[in-house]
Amino acid sequence: MTIKAIRHTGIVVSDMKRSLRFYRDLLGMEVWADFKDDSEMVQAVTGVPGANIWMIKLKAADGVSIELLQYLSNPQDVPEPVKACDVGCNHIALQVDDLDSLYEKLSAEGIRFHAPPAVSSEGVAKVTYCRDPEGVILELVEILS
Repeated sequence: MTIKAIRHTGIVVSDMKRSLRFYRDLLGMEVWADFKDDSEMVQAVTGVPGANIWMIKLKAADGVSIELLQYLSNPQDVPEPVKACDVGCNHIALQVDDLDSLYEKLSAEGIRFHAPPAVSSEGVAKVTYCRDPEGVILELVEILS
């Protein structure tokens, strides 16, 4: 048995409206599900007794999804951001079609970048890292023709 596909990446957020504005309105992802779940199943699967989760699933043009989850039952402050070298699930790479324009748009909205877009060492992509509203590292990648 093998993995067939990557279904989605889940991001726990402290402020759904702020994160939705970022992923939907600024990055252009499309909402395909928006619901709340406090079922026994979700409590068992997550291991969080009493969990009440607001979930919004967004998809990119290729159909791959990001799932935003706000634990209404377990609100938390945004933790200190991880460093790019920290061990563990560290960043999400998103392919874009015009990195320079997106960089300008997000910068104007106050989104923090580690550095301006630069051509990768092997010369096949233009790349930059930024942070979403929760401090999650996003690698934005434009494949060069």
